[in-house]
Amino acid sequence: MADSSKALTTAEDREAKQRLSEAQSKYGRGKGIPAKSAKGKKLRANLKAVESKHKDAVLKAKDAEILLEHDPGFLEPEGELERTYNVRQDEIRDSVGLETAKKGFELRLNDMGPYRMDYTRNGRNLLLAGRKGHVATMDWRDGKLGCELQLNETVRDARWLHNNQFFAVAQKKYVYIYDHNGVELHCLNKHVEPLFLEFLPYHFLLASAQMSGYLKYTDTSIGQTVAELPTRLGRPTSLCQNPWNAILHVGHQNGTVTLWSPNSQTALVKALVHRGPVRSMAIDRQGRYMVSTGQDQKMSVWDIRMYREVHSYSCYQPGASISISDRGLTAVGWGTQVSVWRGLFDAAQADQGKVQSPYMAWGGDGQRIENMRWCPFEDVLGVGHDQGFASLIVPGAGEPNFDSLEANPYENVKQRQEHEVHSLLTKLQPEMISLDPSIIGKLDTVSDQKQREQRNPDQRPEDPIEKLKNRGRGRNSALRKYLRKKGRGNVIDEKRVKAETLRKEHAARYREKQKQEREDLGPALARFAKKGP
Repeated sequence: MADSSKALTTAEDREAKQRLSEAQSKYGRGKGIPAKSAKGKKLRANLKAVESKHKDAVLKAKDAEILLEHDPGFLEPEGELERTYNVRQDEIRDSVGLETAKKGFELRLNDMGPYRMDYTRNGRNLLLAGRKGHVATMDWRDGKLGCELQLNETVRDARWLHNNQFFAVAQKKYVYIYDHNGVELHCLNKHVEPLFLEFLPYHFLLASAQMSGYLKYTDTSIGQTVAELPTRLGRPTSLCQNPWNAILHVGHQNGTVTLWSPNSQTALVKALVHRGPVRSMAIDRQGRYMVSTGQDQKMSVWDIRMYREVHSYSCYQPGASISISDRGLTAVGWGTQVSVWRGLFDAAQADQGKVQSPYMAWGGDGQRIENMRWCPFEDVLGVGHDQGFASLIVPGAGEPNFDSLEANPYENVKQRQEHEVHSLLTKLQPEMISLDPSIIGKLDTVSDQKQREQRNPDQRPEDPIEKLKNRGRGRNSALRKYLRKKGRGNVIDEKRVKAETLRKEHAARYREKQKQEREDLGPALARFAKKGP
């Protein structure tokens, strides 16, 4: 009876260990803390408590998988010869539910194009901006028009700000900020002739790349200019942000991509990506890979962590726009075609070969692509072209499980107001933008050493001359080398005077020693003694 209970206990332990290892591989943070090697009983107990809490959190995350019912579903071919890129949008709309089919539509706006578009962070509202001055906002799920403007001048780009209440438009001469009713609130006259716009939501920074080659940051919460950075590479051709560390990537005419932070007047990194102008760029959610297209009709996948090219694909025409979804699907618009690629980063991570064919395709009807954006938390790809706007259904693209504290697609007015207040209270400073965002939690050992010196005023600083005292003998002594290194200038240096005095003391002691030795040897042998230092 005891043997059977022991066997059951062993089997349960094996099952628990296997379950813990599976949870650690998916939700773990890496190697645990070696608590046994820590010195001190209290420290070991604290480390063990931290590790036990971490194990409990990992197991609870594994158990919560049963609640995540909305897993992504991709198009799967039935046979080896079937290709998913042959599936058309009308076939997808006929196969999905009625509410999902409503998300696929087209807007024909032939007179004011080409159009650029943008979604809010929660994916609820849509912003359309035509090159000839037509700007409109709408709740695209319900089909309700928010506001509509006719600016009667060139519009190059448009971006939503922190929520659906404000948006920025890059017009012919300056950047203007409007509210949800279309009322002009601000004119940012320091952003002269802007080409591209980007908004950093955690820092409340609106950045623009200008025709003169300048990159400018403005804090939208206080209305002040944070930085003006000259790229010195001429007119930029593309702009995007890294959502992992808020670094801006700027593409240039000579095929290089430069990485910028408002804390530095020079580029943090400069990489040669293409053999021609960089047309568009996009970075994945984790900030690991960058996909870029250039005038050389190439699409390159770059590993930003090592700054090396992983794969390169050919396009029949230069890619006009790139966008990466939350689930890693990459949409590339070239000419009148849109290609959606699946598994580009999985193949790069496993060092496998190239992905042979795209996941989905759309276009070919004479509608030249201007830009594209994935709608957050939806399997929807928004495409702005020269004849209007198209909303495409791409199964498996969106993240189905959202964090309502981060971005809530179903928020009401009260929740939106509270979220805005919390965002302003937790706003990050521009000084915290760096290539490695984890540096904020690290210790500054240099400052710690200075603070320790300030706490101990009685501790005298180490004198470099005192180090040379015991090594000051001989013609090539450390003391003589120090004096020769300092030279014979006209400047009176306190350290040099001290070293010279020390050398004379050494020489005087040596002469006294030699004199004493000659006296000890006597008059007969004194002539054989060493004379002089």
